[in-house]
Amino acid sequence: MVEILQKNLQRTLGSSIPNELIDLLVKYSFQKSFDKKELLAEAGVDCKYQYFILEGSAYSFYVNDKGEKNVIQLAIEEYWITDAASYFTGKPAVATIETLEPTTALLINRKDYDKLCCSHPLFDKFFRILMQNALASLHQRIAKTISEEAELRYREFSEKYPHFIQRIPQYLIASYLGIRPQSLSRIRKNIFQK
Repeated sequence: MVEILQKNLQRTLGSSIPNELIDLLVKYSFQKSFDKKELLAEAGVDCKYQYFILEGSAYSFYVNDKGEKNVIQLAIEEYWITDAASYFTGKPAVATIETLEPTTALLINRKDYDKLCCSHPLFDKFFRILMQNALASLHQRIAKTISEEAELRYREFSEKYPHFIQRIPQYLIASYLGIRPQSLSRIRKNIFQK
């Protein structure tokens, strides 16, 4: 657990992290295992934790008034996932987070998150960078969804995240990219025929 966490911090911050700071993060969090299809957070209920995936996978989604799932976030090992609006404001979550396979995660609640960020400026910087990266990625995804052809979006996603293509069901990737599953099947067929 410590190695995967240290790797994530070092990649995000671009510098090595002393072991005592990793120990501090471990002190303010706890590890928990979940079964496949277990809910980590539920729409309408406060999202109390940020989850760092140590093993397994999860996704967050919003269900529209037609009952359709719209995927917001995908997470596998070394990714963080939460309903940020709920986690940071204490208001009910808009999204549901569900595991896709048996999953082990490191959890940190808001109170301990605040303590951790106050304990050392490195953690404040780390979580700020995570949020900045998430916001930038979200803006880019929205721009691409409204301006690029579906095949180009899928090609770029599969090149940037090949590890997701292998692990996440195609219908969830389609939803994440704003593509109908049937269209994604045609796109994949066209790509493989070229």
